[in-house]
Amino acid sequence: MQRFVVYGGRHKDRTMTDPNALRPLEAYPSRTSADIRYSDLDRQGHVNNAVFATFSEIGRVAFMYDPAHPLASEGRSFVIARLLIDFRAELFWPGTVEIGTGVVKVGRSSFSLAQGIFNEGRLVATAEATIVMVDKETRRSTPLPTETVDVLKSLMLDNS
Repeated sequence: MQRFVVYGGRHKDRTMTDPNALRPLEAYPSRTSADIRYSDLDRQGHVNNAVFATFSEIGRVAFMYDPAHPLASEGRSFVIARLLIDFRAELFWPGTVEIGTGVVKVGRSSFSLAQGIFNEGRLVATAEATIVMVDKETRRSTPLPTETVDVLKSLMLDNS
């Protein structure tokens, strides 16, 4: 049986507030949506946990390849190095999810995104992903160009 854990706005260690659990959809600089498909359901009749990774991917792709905010430069692409998902509520078909995405950290060759996945205004999951820029030819990490860093910093989330 799938287990859903609600942390009530706190990290697992309960020592500090988790900003991902407190952000409304409108707080995310990038927002997109996806339909919940009947095929997304598991035997219990709710959306299977693996589908939440797909919803996260839909949000990341919309964020990283938005023509209004280009991030990848010639000869470079992105790979995902880490994905963490907290399931906060069950999700059912039919319906739509809204996915909010924003930057929480910018490093030398990587950046971290936070996401909120919402259904009818209700937060159903949060996700955090670390994305690494790689050279397309060598497939090795490469420093983020200054232009990319500038765009990422303009799309940072408020952690308060």
